[in-house]
Amino acid sequence: MAAVQERRAAADTIAARLRMRWHRARVGVRRSAVDYFRGDGSDWIALAGLLLTVPLITVTTLANSVWCSPAALVLPIVAGGLLLRPASLLGLYAAAATALIVESIQLGPYTEGPSRVTPGVVLVVAACGFFGLLIAQFRSRVGVPWRRGGTMLFDLRERIRVQSELPNLPQGWHREMALRPAGGQSFSGDFVVAARTNGGRTLEAVLTDVSGKGMDAGSRALLLSGAFGGLLGSLPPHAFLPAANGYLLRQDWDEGFATSIHLVLDLDSGDYELYSAGHPPGLQLSAGSGRWEEKAAEGPLLGVYEGAQFDPVKGSLRPGDVLMLFTDGLVETSDRDIVEGIDRLTGEADRYVAGGFHGAAWHLIEAVAKDVNDDRALLLICRDGPTALAAR
Repeated sequence: MAAVQERRAAADTIAARLRMRWHRARVGVRRSAVDYFRGDGSDWIALAGLLLTVPLITVTTLANSVWCSPAALVLPIVAGGLLLRPASLLGLYAAAATALIVESIQLGPYTEGPSRVTPGVVLVVAACGFFGLLIAQFRSRVGVPWRRGGTMLFDLRERIRVQSELPNLPQGWHREMALRPAGGQSFSGDFVVAARTNGGRTLEAVLTDVSGKGMDAGSRALLLSGAFGGLLGSLPPHAFLPAANGYLLRQDWDEGFATSIHLVLDLDSGDYELYSAGHPPGLQLSAGSGRWEEKAAEGPLLGVYEGAQFDPVKGSLRPGDVLMLFTDGLVETSDRDIVEGIDRLTGEADRYVAGGFHGAAWHLIEAVAKDVNDDRALLLICRDGPTALAAR
């Protein structure tokens, strides 16, 4: 009996040790893969793989130079420019140069037949190596490797998207927003930050248009959206735009101005205040009259001068009313002034009055400013009337 227990203990110990070793090996491989993907790990694996492809290509070229040209050596060189550090890249270049010399000797002079190592092949391989080295040095200076750069840009885009999401509203309210960057890019100079404050009874939303457009304004928009999101709800509504103005002034950017409109809406009563910093006016649809009314508040651009004052305009959303906020890219172009653009926007918006404005934001941008080379943003806040509530 004692012998059996000893054997079981030994087996358990061996199995436990094997499981522990397997776990450590798996964790080590996982960490190495994550470090390599992030650019923190060594590039020796990629270097070893590319070095192995060089003799493989050389042997294939010597066996059949018609199907595998000597110029095929540009393939590992291009891949090395994207994956390797400059020091490792030089080692790959040395291997490729050696392979060209071997192919030139084995295939003979280029004047004696086709598919040989010609001066043109050498120039092509050398040019690819030169540009690959420039790319690798640029990545090294920036500190973002190629395999991580795309992921970082994707993460930045998703952060802007998440920060621009509107909070859920209580029953009887509907909100939606649409953003369209200039030129079909992924980054926009327009952004929205919103939060429910005062115990959830108040909706605060800020629509901002940073100077510039597309990728040029995307980085500043990301920085400002984070700062504005931190200020929103932390300050009284009347103090938000002055604090945002002071923040932009401290950045000392060459293009440091922005326009912004700040909505403070009481979700119980429907009363609201609009603060504007050089932004196009808001538009309110009155369900009783069926007309659109401009809500223009007074205030200068953000980031222009200190001590700016921002005076609000007040209003109230009754059942069936709609409040529409937008950036100038939606209503103003080089061949159309803002008055004509607003008339066109309200004319298109009238089509959604009978059926409600659910899903209307994106379609309004498509109808009014589909091919405009500027960032466009539209925010709709609707208070459902009796017809919409019955439909729900």
